[in-house]
Amino acid sequence: MAFSELLDRVGALGRFQVLQMVALVVPIMWLTTQNLVENFSAAVPSHRCWVPLLDNGTAQASTPGTLGPEALLTVSIPRGPNHGPHQCRRFRHPQWQLLDPNITATNWSEAATEPCVDGWVYDLSTFTSTIVAEWDLVCDSQALRPIAQSIYLAGILVGAAVCGQASDRLGRRLVLTWSYLQMAVWVMEWTSAQARVLAMTLNAMGFSFGQVLMAAVAYGLRDWVLLQLVISAPFFLCFVYSWWLAESARWLLITGRLQWGLRELQRVAAINGKRATGDALTIEVLLSAMQEELSVSQAPASLGTLLRTPGLGLRTCVSALCWFGFGFTFYGLALDLQALGSNVFLLQVFIGVVDILVKISILLLLNRVGRRPMQAVSLMLTGLCILANMLVPHEMGTLRSALAVLGLAGVGAAFTCIIIYTGELFPTVLRMTAVGLGQMAARGGAILGPMVRLLAVQSPSLPLLLYGAASVLSGLATFLLPETQGLPLPDTIQDMQRQAVKKATHSTRRHSVLKSTRF
Repeated sequence: MAFSELLDRVGALGRFQVLQMVALVVPIMWLTTQNLVENFSAAVPSHRCWVPLLDNGTAQASTPGTLGPEALLTVSIPRGPNHGPHQCRRFRHPQWQLLDPNITATNWSEAATEPCVDGWVYDLSTFTSTIVAEWDLVCDSQALRPIAQSIYLAGILVGAAVCGQASDRLGRRLVLTWSYLQMAVWVMEWTSAQARVLAMTLNAMGFSFGQVLMAAVAYGLRDWVLLQLVISAPFFLCFVYSWWLAESARWLLITGRLQWGLRELQRVAAINGKRATGDALTIEVLLSAMQEELSVSQAPASLGTLLRTPGLGLRTCVSALCWFGFGFTFYGLALDLQALGSNVFLLQVFIGVVDILVKISILLLLNRVGRRPMQAVSLMLTGLCILANMLVPHEMGTLRSALAVLGLAGVGAAFTCIIIYTGELFPTVLRMTAVGLGQMAARGGAILGPMVRLLAVQSPSLPLLLYGAASVLSGLATFLLPETQGLPLPDTIQDMQRQAVKKATHSTRRHSVLKSTRF
């Protein structure tokens, strides 16, 4: 591809690419905190019904002085399923007979209890303030918590729907400045094929560092309002310096904005210490280098083009399915850390560290094993870990947590593969539209992920079954996609189709050679 030659001349992996990757990884880290903050801002503290004998000073004064808090709790609140105080029921009247040692505290009737009509008392020893405690999102209102998570993710879905096509029509930098949703593929378009996996893996590791950052910030700030303010403020700084970032020269040249593309290439050359090379570039040089791409009549960047163009329809559907499987599984598990362990801070750090190690391994394997098998194995491993958790008793909490962390690590590996693989499957003129569609599918899955947890009321294993099945099926579907390892990024639809024909011809010849050697 002609653009790769131009990129090599101005520097395909120099100071400019390093600065740009750092400039984009920083907001990715803070974006991750936004996505995961509800593990802390919406944490569910231990709670019980408000009862007069324990929480009303006047009523306490009328009780016998020999009775302590434990005795008063016994006569005021029935035992729950976990053998502790029931979180959603209280006795209508004190059950003094329960103080008799010959009567067990589990001997109570539903008719003797009532809901928490006077509110709840929360244990604020871990979190001084959460939205659950502030708005009483427990018991009959507990479904509002995953609904709130899904509403937030629905907002990101709208952004992904709009920004993908807008980036292909208006440019990467302009849309990025206002949204910061499309940064991954932008890095890809400024790096060479050799450096692409490194750049995209570092980009994906921004999410891993963001998980560790989220735990650190939440550990220091236990009030949900202050926590939300601190993780939101850095985006103002990112907005300011985003104007320094260069527009994708690949996109500029493909869409005919030659003068602008020339300026960006010369700027990159200067930053990379190749000013003389940049000054030697002219419009005539660009026209000569990009002659084939510029002469091809480009199809409009739209969803219809992705679905109707031969060779793109299957790629689009399978890619969207893989994005959906990632979003559905990751947000279903990662937004419910309290179900995996009692210390959510330590668990969040552990998940982030494991994710970093996994992505380093992916960096080493992608160029050796290939994109398709790595993505397929990552998704299927995730699903198998989740399905295995269905067979582990709840008493074996450590094993369940280990399988869940391994499953989330598999999702992280799959995410790295997906963002690299999707960018390589589609030509420049449609790449952001395809990525936007993939993000829409991921956010659609993310919206459903938290809601599926509500099915645990019917069967505790049902959410795990759905998460695991989605990952396994999307992993198997990956085998329907072509391998892109070692191939240059296609700029046009014709480039992509030529790559497919060339690969098919090569495979046919190889098969013929192997067949002839047997006989």
